[in-house]
Amino acid sequence: MRRCKNQDMIVEVLELSGKRVVDVGCGDGHLTRLMASQGASVLGVECSPRQLAKARAHPGQAGAEVVEGVGQALPVADGSVDVVLFAGSLHHVPPDLMDAALAEAVRVLMPGGHAYVQEPLAEGPFFETGLPVDDETEIRRLALAALNRAPGLEMVREIRYLHPIRLASFEDFQDRMVSANVEREERFAAHEAALRALFEAKATRSPEGDFCFDQPMRVNLARKPLLP
Repeated sequence: MRRCKNQDMIVEVLELSGKRVVDVGCGDGHLTRLMASQGASVLGVECSPRQLAKARAHPGQAGAEVVEGVGQALPVADGSVDVVLFAGSLHHVPPDLMDAALAEAVRVLMPGGHAYVQEPLAEGPFFETGLPVDDETEIRRLALAALNRAPGLEMVREIRYLHPIRLASFEDFQDRMVSANVEREERFAAHEAALRALFEAKATRSPEGDFCFDQPMRVNLARKPLLP
């Protein structure tokens, strides 16, 4: 399987220059800023106060804006954007709201616009390392099922690849695991010894001493059909 960073796959698949993009669940805004740097006008939408604070603390990027909101109620006009991006965020939408979030994507997309849905697969050493904190096997399955039944979207292509994750320390792993899900903090603390052991056993070490993982990923690119 090809190795490719998530951000590089986005740039490769989406012709971003001049596009209007909504980044749903934008986290700290790094992809929002990246896409704006490629010539897109990007609205990042995030509901986590912790992640919003990180996004707003970062130096601004022309063409990028981050607002508070949720995927099932996007602050965007009907048919006004070219791309709706779910970069590892669809499975964070509550299962009973996934259909609504995808319906919102259809609503805001212009005819011929694309939904780009990137999800980590429930496999691989990084996923296995985090299992004591959160087993997302079922929630990721539900996200794919919601996408496959979403009315108003037709599948264009599916891409699978390996996203390289490189962490300087166990503390970086901890921050990555709990940043978007504060409810994980207690579970992380309760299982810290087991997590440390898994982290060191599952990672490979770079020449610089960093801890490296390959995370299998899936991208589904779907299109809102053109008007008849």
